[in-house]
Amino acid sequence: MILEIPNVLPSEQLAAARSALQSAEWVDGRTTAGHQGARVKDNQQLPVDHPVARQVGEQIARGLLQNPLFMSAALPLQILPPMFNRYAGGQHFGTHVDGSIRTIPGTGNRMRTDLSATFFFASPEEYDGGELVIHDTYGAKTVKLSAGHMILYPGTSLHHVMPVTRGTRLCSFFWIQSMIRDDAQRSLLFEMDVAIQRLGPENATHPSVIQLTGVYHNLLRQWAEV
Repeated sequence: MILEIPNVLPSEQLAAARSALQSAEWVDGRTTAGHQGARVKDNQQLPVDHPVARQVGEQIARGLLQNPLFMSAALPLQILPPMFNRYAGGQHFGTHVDGSIRTIPGTGNRMRTDLSATFFFASPEEYDGGELVIHDTYGAKTVKLSAGHMILYPGTSLHHVMPVTRGTRLCSFFWIQSMIRDDAQRSLLFEMDVAIQRLGPENATHPSVIQLTGVYHNLLRQWAEV
């Protein structure tokens, strides 16, 4: 499942975060890449322990935990602290798959990367190129979202970032371990949850809604890892 999550941060908070990121000190993104990624990665990245990275990352995480669409789609167990990258002057990231396991900074604990996320700080008209291309069973999906919007997609997906030929692409990227490991099961639960919500409060006590809600929670109980 590939899903757009709109308006993760309020506009004022988004603008302040972007200003802070633009004035921060960036480093070569290859310093944080794995063996495969270092060969195809050409961008800049904010150090994970940078105060701005921690501050803005916490804002994104809080916004997502208050976002019903994200919570329904991701069913998050753990969210890796968001990281930040930027592309300019032809920089790009070649085709790769994200590492399956990440260490949570400062803890030594590890988490599984069931879902990948990219949060956009720059609007599409501010830069040329820079499209995120995600390959799934239905082909390639090209993503270039408005500022403040985020794309959520399976961590198992091959993907790449096209060269940025004008302007600067500024994003946050991070991973989520879901309570539901399997993407197909997670998608079914999301579709069921959306259907229940669309029936609306006026149908909340209808026997079919109660039955459907029971099926949702029983499947969640059967599949979830907590």
